[in-house]
Amino acid sequence: MTMYERGKKIHMREEISFEEFGYLLDEVADKLPREIFINLNGGISLVHDAPPHPESATGNDLLILGHYHAGGSLGRYINIYYGSFIRLYGGCSRDILKQQIDRVLRHEFLHHLESMAGEKDLEIQDAIDLERYKAGIGKYTQ
Repeated sequence: MTMYERGKKIHMREEISFEEFGYLLDEVADKLPREIFINLNGGISLVHDAPPHPESATGNDLLILGHYHAGGSLGRYINIYYGSFIRLYGGCSRDILKQQIDRVLRHEFLHHLESMAGEKDLEIQDAIDLERYKAGIGKYTQ
């Protein structure tokens, strides 16, 4: 239910502010079909943090970029982690950053749609990818 990526930063241009990142996230979200937002009652939240995955080998080499939350008292919602994006893609061109936002947001929406359908295919694939990361096989970058 989480989008992860190894903490290898790509360096290019100037860093984007939290506010500017929020505008890019809105642009990406606005292009998605409205139907996939059904039952996402908590919407999409942009969070300042750069949380490492609990199973990160070094504590900061596998960052959480986005996380779908399916239920509980806050309902269904998606968190997008600005800090993680900046650590990985800070200084990239707006186009590259926007592509990465789109990739992560679509991944989290797929979790949302699968959750509503009672499916777990992406969750299973995420677990397989995480095991590959832990075994040092390949690169985990969904």
